[in-house]
Amino acid sequence: MFDLIQADLTSFEGNLAKTLRSSVEFIEAIGDDLVTAGGKRLRPSLSFLAGKLLNADPEMTMRVALSVELLHSASLLHDDLIDDADTRRGREAAFRRYGNVVSVMSGDFMLAKMFEIIAEANSSELIRLISYTAANICEGEVLQFQMATLETYSFENYFRVIDGKSAVLVAAALEGVAILANASREQREALKTYGMSYGRAFQMQDDYLDLLGDEGKLGKPIGGDLREGKATYSSLVLFDKGVDEARTIVRRHAKQADDVKKMIALVKEHGADVDAKNQIISEAKKAIQVLDIFPDSLAKQHLIQLATREIERAK
Repeated sequence: MFDLIQADLTSFEGNLAKTLRSSVEFIEAIGDDLVTAGGKRLRPSLSFLAGKLLNADPEMTMRVALSVELLHSASLLHDDLIDDADTRRGREAAFRRYGNVVSVMSGDFMLAKMFEIIAEANSSELIRLISYTAANICEGEVLQFQMATLETYSFENYFRVIDGKSAVLVAAALEGVAILANASREQREALKTYGMSYGRAFQMQDDYLDLLGDEGKLGKPIGGDLREGKATYSSLVLFDKGVDEARTIVRRHAKQADDVKKMIALVKEHGADVDAKNQIISEAKKAIQVLDIFPDSLAKQHLIQLATREIERAK
């Protein structure tokens, strides 16, 4: 992501591979897939940037980076099964290749390795943070399903969902480093707030593109959230404005042939796309502002750059 942390990320890949070693072939194979698939490594990158920002011990920073990535990866294994997904990062989903039991237990294996890593950090505060984060991820996933089932759509519930899906783990990647670095309460709160706000902006951007993005660039069909009965920010704006047709489309999971196109037209007609973009920009700006307490540094500049990227994408 940035030259500043490239060596850290290279070391991270080796440590992740070592952590996921197993004498059981199927678990080993799923671990190898995780390592070779790579992905953005956003959360570990944030941990390493926080480490540079706070001049934290590199070994302790690595523990946080590994922990959040293992928790994230375990949740993806479970999510793919729940969502009946065909692929993950361009590859066949693990549960389709190895079956439900292997996929779920491999996710649990990652969680066990995660707790081993944080236990060795000898910090009850870090254990509490990661436990809280894991619980929120579970609650966010179930709440999203509950909203679609019971049609309890609201902005409050939506933000609880995206906090669980993205923001709490992004925040943990930063706050965990602050804990082990014995940062001041003000610094710790600033990094937590940055993570929550940036995480929200990042997830809202994904939700926005799921409906209004370019299928060629996304590499998947648009409207996936609609087909699962999920009401994202743009849809909720329409509900709030009394656009009954939008609620009907979400309620029937966009099953009619032109439902996705209709929803896109409604979003644009009523300005819900602009409202969503403004909310993304607002969250990203909040993330930038809370970094004011830190002195200027390359790490701070990179954190600002990440949030600024979401602002630029939303324009």
